[in-house]
Amino acid sequence: MASKYDGLARIIIQNVGGKSNVISLSHCITRLRFKLKDESKANTDILKNTDGIVTVMQSGGQYQIVIGNQVDDVFEAVNRIGKFGAGSEIVDDEGNETGTFVPEKKMSAGAVLIDVISGVFHPVLGVLSAAGIIKGLLALFAFFKLIDTTSGAYMTWYSVADGFFYFLPIILGYTSAEKFKSNKFIGMAVGASLCYPDMVNLVTGKAIGTAFAGTIFQVSYYATFFGIPILIPDSKYPSTVVPIILAVFVASKLEHMWKKVIPDVIKLFIVPVLTLGIIVPLTYLVIGPVAQVLCSLIGAAFKAMYNLPVVGGLVAGLILGAIWQVLVIFGLHWGLVPLCMINYSSLGYDFILSPYFAASFAQTMVVLAIYLKTKDSKLKRIALPAFISGIFGVTEPCIYGVTLPKKKPFVISCIAASIGGGIIGFAGVKSYMMGGLGLFGLPSYIDAKTNSAYSMYWVIIGTLVAMVIAFVMTFLTYHDEPVPAGNKKEETLQKQVG
Repeated sequence: MASKYDGLARIIIQNVGGKSNVISLSHCITRLRFKLKDESKANTDILKNTDGIVTVMQSGGQYQIVIGNQVDDVFEAVNRIGKFGAGSEIVDDEGNETGTFVPEKKMSAGAVLIDVISGVFHPVLGVLSAAGIIKGLLALFAFFKLIDTTSGAYMTWYSVADGFFYFLPIILGYTSAEKFKSNKFIGMAVGASLCYPDMVNLVTGKAIGTAFAGTIFQVSYYATFFGIPILIPDSKYPSTVVPIILAVFVASKLEHMWKKVIPDVIKLFIVPVLTLGIIVPLTYLVIGPVAQVLCSLIGAAFKAMYNLPVVGGLVAGLILGAIWQVLVIFGLHWGLVPLCMINYSSLGYDFILSPYFAASFAQTMVVLAIYLKTKDSKLKRIALPAFISGIFGVTEPCIYGVTLPKKKPFVISCIAASIGGGIIGFAGVKSYMMGGLGLFGLPSYIDAKTNSAYSMYWVIIGTLVAMVIAFVMTFLTYHDEPVPAGNKKEETLQKQVG
């Protein structure tokens, strides 16, 4: 799409010696940073006297063109016209790479979705795995009475593990903004608004009204925005994924729009004011409630499935096992939690969520198979901690770091989980309390009143079947994707350095 900076971009490309003279292009807050094959081919005097260019500097092996606040727009125009593509990096003022400009390609809606989710999570995979492993180890130590859950040591370590997930919207606000090429601190501010204590604690107060009363979408509200109900789900927004990604996507569009019309002299602070002033209310009034409606629909659908005569458990188990990880990605699994809690309080057990248990282990075994099969050292470095984290029930590193970007392994995990979930559902498995994650969830399937382990045995059987299918299918079908020549050289260099 053409912009008002296209003319300036053409002048810049022509006077740095043409496209053939450019090795790479990056930008910081105010400058375009070129690496040129031959700086003597650049027409520095012409560039210095061009409207829109403050000055030109040659430093640290870089040919730097100082633009000012419009550098993002000029960078986009230069990249688009020069077609420098994926080699054009985005750096900060110290020259550290913070992202990559990738020209838009025509992709299917599903491919775009996977690309966005993978891109948003990739920068945090290491810490995400670490938090999951710490959380799992603490659960292990607590289970064997090696640490007191009320001790300062436990609370300190748990704050690291759980705190990362609690404030995930802030972290993903940053990476989402990076993915959508917008102001990363605006993204963080939107995420912070979703975790703000006063908003989180609204649902603990006294309700002032009920929206959609008498329907499956019924929800109480505790405050209004100029008369419009603020609908916060019982699950609240900390730890959620989809609302912040959608919010930052919309915010990026608003930001880019404001940048085109706001005068440069006040753009630095007015653009964030207008963007945040619109997107935060929009998130609470529209984006969040839409997700809540979808959750309610899913909850109602599974309740209807379980009520089918004879085959209800089998059908629901097959479907829930197949789509559980998809529901988790979008945060829609919360639609089943209220039904689960109602069952605990009225029946003393729950049967709706039981089939999900096989899904996390199917996902984990797919990652183990890839780890054992792949020769890609970078993928191995991601897969091993993801596998360990998955054993403890934290599968986000498995999903976002390994299976979802490669698509087919993710589908295999869903197929395996469906079969395992079908077995669990058909057996009528019940859980008797909200259990732990991963392996530590097994005790929740023991009936303490009768000392019956029937449900736990069937959970183990269904999960083992899912694990075997997931591992075998992946091991037999997975093959590393061809590595471009440039990447092979880089990998060889990494091995030599290591």
